[in-house]
Amino acid sequence: MMVRRRLILILAVSLSLLPSTLLAQVNVLFVGNSYTEVNNLPQMTANVARSMGFEMAYSSNTPGGCTFSQHCTNQSMTLIQQGGWDFVVLQEQSQYPSFPQSQVEAEVFPYAAQLVEAVYSASPCAEPVFYMTWGRRDGDAQNAQYFPVLGTYEGMDSMLYERYIYMAAANDASVCPVGRVWRSLREHHSEIELYQSDGSHPSTAGTYAAACAFAVMFFHSNPETISYIPEGLPEDVADAIRQTVYEVVYTQQDRWHRPLPQVTCELDSVEDFVATFLAHATHADSLFWDFGDGTQTATLDTLVQHTYADTGDYLVTLIATRHCMADTAVANVHITLPDIEGITDAQHSTSNVQLFPNPSTTLPFLLLDGKDVSSRATVTTPDGHTLPFNALRDDAHAGTYLIHVHADGKSLLLRYIKL
Repeated sequence: MMVRRRLILILAVSLSLLPSTLLAQVNVLFVGNSYTEVNNLPQMTANVARSMGFEMAYSSNTPGGCTFSQHCTNQSMTLIQQGGWDFVVLQEQSQYPSFPQSQVEAEVFPYAAQLVEAVYSASPCAEPVFYMTWGRRDGDAQNAQYFPVLGTYEGMDSMLYERYIYMAAANDASVCPVGRVWRSLREHHSEIELYQSDGSHPSTAGTYAAACAFAVMFFHSNPETISYIPEGLPEDVADAIRQTVYEVVYTQQDRWHRPLPQVTCELDSVEDFVATFLAHATHADSLFWDFGDGTQTATLDTLVQHTYADTGDYLVTLIATRHCMADTAVANVHITLPDIEGITDAQHSTSNVQLFPNPSTTLPFLLLDGKDVSSRATVTTPDGHTLPFNALRDDAHAGTYLIHVHADGKSLLLRYIKL
């Protein structure tokens, strides 16, 4: 029988490996431009988080109009490389991700990958979060002549959505769907003005929508518990925004967060004390096996064999990890004496094979029809290692050894007890 259960954190004693979803305080780096700077999104997010019972420390680098390619060579990269972040928010220039595919592939995607790679290199447990922005209120008239889909809000917003989703998936990162929150608000609460007069930058309401979305992403907490409202924002507007964030972000977190590793394992077969296991893992970069007998190993192989030194019931645990997240699966193994010709205990013998003295404190003799056949035998030690029979020494550790004899076309198994 196989049992599977989800874990949010890898087994570790260091608190530094605890995921931010379980921490009361997180350290966040905001990398962006004026869309992040206007209305001080980082501070508003911290205010929202505090009203939910959490603390958020932050740093930011948000020069106006800054692109991912520029962030790769400015103060942002220095801040990323300092490490110690729980989240790093990445916001591209507001128009670039909506441009034609060939241009985005050349001017956006490579630098998005470079930034995420730097995040994971300096902060292995961090969660990179792409900041999905929104289409301009009336589309991008400036660039619509070159790419007509940008001529409307819906067209520009759809392109931004598609590209940010791709960047998150391609770089094993998360995405905060602020653009989707804005789209829902535009469709269902058109009375709320999300834009400043330029039809591009966020109003206080627009930034509040982003801050609530980020707080939910960081803390996995229900936005209905948010009590902070920016000065001058009507309460009914704040209520509508929080409800929209609840529907778009909170209830669909699996859609926006990078996927957790998933793993299953099952016992495939048991033969001659050798158990074979089948594993299937997704979104994992390491697999750690505990065979339940004190033996452990790390391997990405999906077909794994382990030799047990003695009979009994064992609980096998398989842990799949990625970026300090983990999933675990377990399987039960029942090891019994093989029901094959040649198994012997103590002084008994079969098929003209003799192993004596057994049990003993010194090495036994191994005879077939009175002739020494030790050179045709191997031994499995109590700790699961296999070696030639003649390699055993008198000072071998006490325990149960399995002797495999290959003679006269037969493969025989004997049990030797070293005292």
